[in-house]
Amino acid sequence: MADILILAAHPDLALSRVTHAMLAAAKAAALPQVQVVDLYRRYPDYAIDVPAEQQALAEARLVVLLHPLHWYSMPGLQKLWIDEVLRFGWAYGPGGRALVGKDLWLVSSTGGTAGSYSDGGHNAHPIDTYLLPYTQTARYCGMRFLPPLILHAAHQVSDQDLVRHARGFVSQLASYPQWAGPEPAPEPPEVPLDERPALFSTLAGGG
Repeated sequence: MADILILAAHPDLALSRVTHAMLAAAKAAALPQVQVVDLYRRYPDYAIDVPAEQQALAEARLVVLLHPLHWYSMPGLQKLWIDEVLRFGWAYGPGGRALVGKDLWLVSSTGGTAGSYSDGGHNAHPIDTYLLPYTQTARYCGMRFLPPLILHAAHQVSDQDLVRHARGFVSQLASYPQWAGPEPAPEPPEVPLDERPALFSTLAGGG
């Protein structure tokens, strides 16, 4: 059983700088409690094995989403994974308590500088504004959303700083759950059955 499940998602890892470095550092550390999954390598046809993914989630205490921000969101395959794996009645909604009490940690990067993610920056809003779907996903599933690890200005950061950042990432993996804090995960909200059409009651969507 892996206490930590890392879900890495980059559409073209060969062209990646930050995600590639973080993924390589996690693999090189060979921490026995960490399982690393490269979603685009595992599912090149986008045909997600939902039971297998749910089993891995059920066994983990910490779920790490490792990917760059794409258009203020996650890469397409990661979003599909969320849609298909976090099913109504399993991950949230009536009877959906499979993830209650677990932790969710976003490890990401942006092309813009930290200053660009502000009211006066060209992105117009603080980074937390764009991360609201992540926090709500965690909340709906009864998970704690841990403080995200974001590397800004990914195209400008020096090789030395990138190495330090990757080492810090591995250090946090190795020291989990000490740094996560003692606060309990929030209780998930109640989602009425009539908010999901009967035909799609097992899916995350339905609209």
